[in-house]
Amino acid sequence: MTTTETLQITTPSEREIVMTRTFDAPRKLVFDAWINPKHLPRWLLGPDGWTMPICEIDLRKGGGWHYVWERTDGTRMDMRGDYEEVAPPERIVSTESWGADWPKNLNTLVFEEKNGKTTVTNTILYASKEVRDAALKTGMKEGVSVSYDRLAEYLLSLA
Repeated sequence: MTTTETLQITTPSEREIVMTRTFDAPRKLVFDAWINPKHLPRWLLGPDGWTMPICEIDLRKGGGWHYVWERTDGTRMDMRGDYEEVAPPERIVSTESWGADWPKNLNTLVFEEKNGKTTVTNTILYASKEVRDAALKTGMKEGVSVSYDRLAEYLLSLA
């Protein structure tokens, strides 16, 4: 496996962000790294200095997820959502909430395998253009890019 792929981010509509990255690993392995509480806290951390002390996943339609990140300075970030569609290992649709002051987003994750490589496409639908633009200003691009690079490296250790 190699880690030469990079994150592509587009805004195909006023309310959407689409993030795409290809990983040099089979779909089943990438999907498991994405949904297993044993794996997720090892890579979904954003910039250095963050940990994920809480990673709860009830992967079924009507189930939910809850993540809490902590930074070394004590800063915490809490996110949660509900699963609306679960079709392992190819598709997950879930809501996402960053807290009471932030409207719910709808995330659609698609995992496609070709020649042993898996392309993950995450389409995020926001409540409005303003909310989407605010999300883009949070440092999301950089955080996701670092996390996806970390996932690519982590997948090497699982192969």
